[in-house]
Amino acid sequence: MASPRYLIGIDLGTTNTVVAYCEITDTLEQSKVSLFDIDQLIGAGEVVRKPLLPSFRYHPAVGQVSPSDLTLPWHNDAVPGDSDNIIIGEWARELGAKVEGRQVSSAKSWLSHQAVDRRSEILPWAGASDVDKVSPLIASASYLNHIRQAWNYRNPSNKLEDQDVVVTVPASFDETARKLTLEAAELAGLTKIVLLEEPQAVCYDWYARHQQTAADELKDLPLILVCDVGGGTTDLSLIEARFDLENGHADELSLDRIGVGEHLMLGGDNLDLALAHLAESRFAQSGQDQNKKLNAANLTKLIQQTRAAKESLLSANAPEQVKITMLGSGSRLLGGTKSIDLSKQEVHQIALDGFFPISDFTELPDKRRSAVVEFGLPYVADPAVSKHVAEFLTQHQQVSRAALGLDDTQNAIPVALLLNGGVFNSALITERVTNLLENWRGGDITVLDNPHPDWSVALGAVAFGKARRGAQLKIGGGVARSYFLHLQEKNKLGKALCLLAKGTEEGQEIRLSGRRFSLTLGEPVRFNLLTSTHDTLSHQTAIQNGVVVDVDPDLFQPLPPYISTLDSEGAELQANQKERVEVLLACQLTEVGTLKMECVSCQDDSKRWALEFEVRNQQAEQQAQNLHPRLDECKELISRIYSANKKSAEGNEIKTLTKALEKRLGQRDDWDFTTLRQLFDAFSTGRKRRRRSEQHEKNWLRLAGFALRPGFGDATDGWRIEQVWSLYQQGIQFKNHQGWTDWWVFWRRIAGGLNQEQQETILADIAKYLHPGAMKNPQSAKTAQEMGYESMVRLSASLEQLDVEDKVLLSSWFLSKAMNHNQYQQAHWWALGRLASRTPLYGSQHNVVSREQAEQWLPKLLEQDWQKEPMVAFATVMICRKTGDRQFDISDDYRQQVLDKLKQTKVPESWVGLVSDVKELSESESKRIFGDALPHGLTLLKN
Repeated sequence: MASPRYLIGIDLGTTNTVVAYCEITDTLEQSKVSLFDIDQLIGAGEVVRKPLLPSFRYHPAVGQVSPSDLTLPWHNDAVPGDSDNIIIGEWARELGAKVEGRQVSSAKSWLSHQAVDRRSEILPWAGASDVDKVSPLIASASYLNHIRQAWNYRNPSNKLEDQDVVVTVPASFDETARKLTLEAAELAGLTKIVLLEEPQAVCYDWYARHQQTAADELKDLPLILVCDVGGGTTDLSLIEARFDLENGHADELSLDRIGVGEHLMLGGDNLDLALAHLAESRFAQSGQDQNKKLNAANLTKLIQQTRAAKESLLSANAPEQVKITMLGSGSRLLGGTKSIDLSKQEVHQIALDGFFPISDFTELPDKRRSAVVEFGLPYVADPAVSKHVAEFLTQHQQVSRAALGLDDTQNAIPVALLLNGGVFNSALITERVTNLLENWRGGDITVLDNPHPDWSVALGAVAFGKARRGAQLKIGGGVARSYFLHLQEKNKLGKALCLLAKGTEEGQEIRLSGRRFSLTLGEPVRFNLLTSTHDTLSHQTAIQNGVVVDVDPDLFQPLPPYISTLDSEGAELQANQKERVEVLLACQLTEVGTLKMECVSCQDDSKRWALEFEVRNQQAEQQAQNLHPRLDECKELISRIYSANKKSAEGNEIKTLTKALEKRLGQRDDWDFTTLRQLFDAFSTGRKRRRRSEQHEKNWLRLAGFALRPGFGDATDGWRIEQVWSLYQQGIQFKNHQGWTDWWVFWRRIAGGLNQEQQETILADIAKYLHPGAMKNPQSAKTAQEMGYESMVRLSASLEQLDVEDKVLLSSWFLSKAMNHNQYQQAHWWALGRLASRTPLYGSQHNVVSREQAEQWLPKLLEQDWQKEPMVAFATVMICRKTGDRQFDISDDYRQQVLDKLKQTKVPESWVGLVSDVKELSESESKRIFGDALPHGLTLLKN
C-alpha cells in the first residue's frame, strides 16, 4: 500500500462533525492545515459543501421523500446493518425541528451511556411507531462513513482509509466508549485510526498557531486549565508548561497533560433542554390547559429549535430575541400552531446562573439529587459547570501545587485558561468563567485565544498528527488515568494493585512480574479492574506501577471486568483432567489510545492470551469475596450427590439436600451472591446426572435456578448460561405437574441472562398453552393445567427481551383472562404488571410497552376493586411507575387518578411514592416483581 499523502483529523462531535487535513510534505511543520468542506443535503436534492456536518440523522417516512431527493454526488454505500434512505447532516437537523420522532441526535452521548446496550437499535429514543431504529454504534459509524465517502469522492486517488487519520474523543471516555468508537470507525471502513483526547487537541491547535511565540507566552503560565464544554459532555484537563534545560543551552518548552476529569454528561444539550422546558411552559401558559406537557417526540422537536435559538442568541452579533414556533400536529397540538419569543437576556441568564454560577471553590456538585433523565440519557444531577470545575481542581491539588510551586497550605488554581465549545462564542460566558477562576485564585487569569471553538478540535487533531511525525512539539502525559487490579478481601473493600500508572507512555509494556496467577485453561477467568484519575490515594501514597493501596470507593471507579477463556494448545486431556498454566499480567496503552491486557505464560513468553472487556452493561458487580467457612463442605456434598457414582442416588442425602445446605449455610434467602454462584458451579458440574431420579431432578432445578438467579450480575454468568441453555432442548425426565412447574420456575429465575433469541424460543413453546383459545378446549385446558400453566404465565411475563409486540399480545391475553376468569387471577394481574411496567428489571428500556398502549388498559384496572385484589393495585403501580422520561411516563391526568385511588386503598406508602416520584424499588417490591428475593449483594440498576 502506498504511503499516506494526508494527515486527517476528525472531530466526531455530539452536535457537529468537523474534518481538517494537511498534506504530508518534507517540510511538514510548515504544511498548511485546512478544513475539509463536507458535501451534504440541505434540502430535497440540494447538496452543498460546508465545514460542519451536523451530527444528526433523519429517518424519513415511506413516501416522504423521493429517491432523487436523497441524491448525493456519490453512490451511497451504507454501513452494514444500516438503511440506505437516511438523511445525514444539515437537512436532517432541520427536518427534526419540523417532524417529530424521526431524528437521531446525541449519538456520541449514547455511545458512552453505560446503562444501555449500545449495539441495540434504540434510536431515535422517542421514535415514531413506524420509524426504523438504529443503534448508537451504527449511528456513530454512519457519520464517519459519510465523511469517508465525501472525502473519497473529492480525493479518489487518496482514499480516506489509506491516510493517517486521527479521531478525537472526550478525555473522560472510558475504555468501553473508546473501543466502541474504534469499532464504529471500523464499520465505516476506517480500520487504522488513532484516538486523541479532545482537550489535548484544543491545546495542540493553540500551540500550532503560536509555535514561534509559545515559549514566551507560557513563560509565566505553568498551569493551564482546558475547559471544553461540548454538545454532550464537559471535558476538563490540566496542562503543565515546563521549561527544561537542554544541553546546557536555552530553556526548552515542554507540555504535559497532568490531569483528566471524570465523565460528565453535561454540555450544550443540557442548556438546549433547559430552554425547551422554558419554551414549553410559555406555550402551556398561552393555551387553554396550563398543565399541558408535550410528549417526548414533540419535546425533541422543540429542542431542535431551542438549540438553534441558543446558538443565535449566544453569538457575537446576537439579535435581541428569537421566535420559537410550535407547529400543530394531527391532533392539533396545544391548540394548533403557536409562537413565543426567547430573549437574549433570559438565555444569557439561564446559561450564566444555571450553568456557570459564581460559586466558592469549596462548593462542590450536589450529588444527592437524582440525575435528570430525559430521552433515556442520564444527565448529571447538578448542571453547574462551575462546581464541577471546582471538584476537578480539588482532586488534582497535588500535581497543581507542584506545577505552580506552592506549598500544601495554598489552593492551586490554574493561571491560564483555554476554552472550547460553542457556548464560549458568548463573550459573557467566557467572562463569567474567567471571573470565577480569578475569584478562586485571588489574581488575574490569562485566557489563551481560541478564535474558532467549533473547529479547534479537528485542527488540533492534525497538529497531533504532525507531532507524531516529529514536526511539532508533542504533549506528554501518557495514559490519562491509573488502572488497578482489584484484590478482594473477606469482609473488606480490599486492596488495589496498580497495573498501569497514570502518565505511562503509549507502547510501554508494564509487566507485574512480582505477582503470578495460576489459571485453568478452558474455563473463564475474570480480572476486576478499578480506575482513578487522582494523583495520590490512601495515606497520600504516590501512584506507581506495582504499588498496592487500600480501596477507597470515593477515589476509584469500577470498570467492566476483563474476561477471557484461555484456550489450551496442548494435546487432548482426559475427562475431568484440567490443564493449568502460570501467567503474569502485561499491560500497555496502545498507540490508538486504549488499554491492552494480556496473560503471558511464565514458561514461554510467546504464549499470550488477550483479555477483552465484557462490554455488555454490568448491571451489578460482585461484591468483595466473603466465602462462607462451610461453603467447600457444601460443594463437596453437591458434587457427591450428582457425581458419576450411581450409589449416590441410593442414600437419603438427595432427599434432605436443601435442609443439609441450610444447616451449613443458614437460611436459603440469606445466602450471598458469591455463595450462590459457587453453589451453582457445583450443580452445573453435575448437570448430566440431574435426571438420575425424580428427587435429583427436582432438587437440581430448584436449587440450581435459585443459585443462578436472576441470570446475570457476575461477569462469568454468560458462560454459565451457555452451559445450561443446552439443557432446554433436553427437557425434563419426570413429566408430572410438579416436574413441569419446577422446570418453568427454573427458566423464570434465570431469564435475565437469556438473550432475545433464547427467550423467543421459550415463548414459542408455551404460547399455545397461554392463548385464550386453549382454555375453551377441555383437552388443551387440561394439558395446560398438567404442564404448570400458572408457572408458564409468570415465565412468559419475565421474558423482558421480547419485542414490544409480543409483550402487548401477552398483556392483552392476561388482562382479558384476569377480568373474565377467577382462576389464576393473581398470576394474570402480576404478569400484566410485569409486562407493561414502565421500568424493566433487566431488559433495555427501549423494549418497554408504549405509554399510549398502557393508557388504553388503565381504565379497566381503575374499575377493579383494589381493596379486594391488591395485586391489581400493584400491577397498576408498575404500569404507572414514574421514570422521569416522558417517552414512557403516563399522562398527568392518569397519574392523578391512580394516586387518588391508591390513597383511598390500604396500600404501602412506598407504592404511592413509586407513582408520584422517580424512586428506586425497595427490597420487598423487588421481590414481589421478580417472584423471589434477589441475591444479597446484587443491585438491579435501572437501564
